Amino acid sequence: MSAKPKKYWQAKLEDSKGLPKVEEIAGKMSTRWGTGTVVIPAPKEVDEFMRRIPEGKLTTINEIRAALARRHCASIGCPITTGIFAWVAAHAAEEAAAEGKGGVTPYCRTLKQSGELNEKYPVGLEGQKKLLEKEGHTVIQKGKKCFVAGYEECLADLEAG
Repeated sequence: MSAKPKKYWQAKLEDSKGLPKVEEIAGKMSTRWGTGTVVIPAPKEVDEFMRRIPEGKLTTINEIRAALARRHCASIGCPITTGIFAWVAAHAAEEAAAEGKGGVTPYCRTLKQSGELNEKYPVGLEGQKKLLEKEGHTVIQKGKKCFVAGYEECLADLEAG
């Protein structure tokens, strides 16, 4: 088994695969989301919104999806690709940090809906919890899930910047 290329995640982040694109909502997606259009973002676009979050502030995948929809005049931002590309951005940030690069995407400030921490981020729940608490947030555990208390008051303006 061969080793991964040195910039595996960063390369994934840079590969737009012809995205972004706006399509009609169709098929199974229309059952949940109704009619209209969906923007399928480019990975770098998701990363760009994640990078805008200053220390002490937060965002959610849903906030990013809404900002993407506004940017592209679409009804919604794709929930699946936006989540996947946030995960890619997080791994690319860790990869860049491991190479000694500064100014990496502060992905720990991007939460799932309802202020939930993302267990799929490279630092895991405990790592994300520590980073958020270091910035002054209170993390509470409910069962196996962790949430930022009062996250709504800390949401950043994604249209700025």
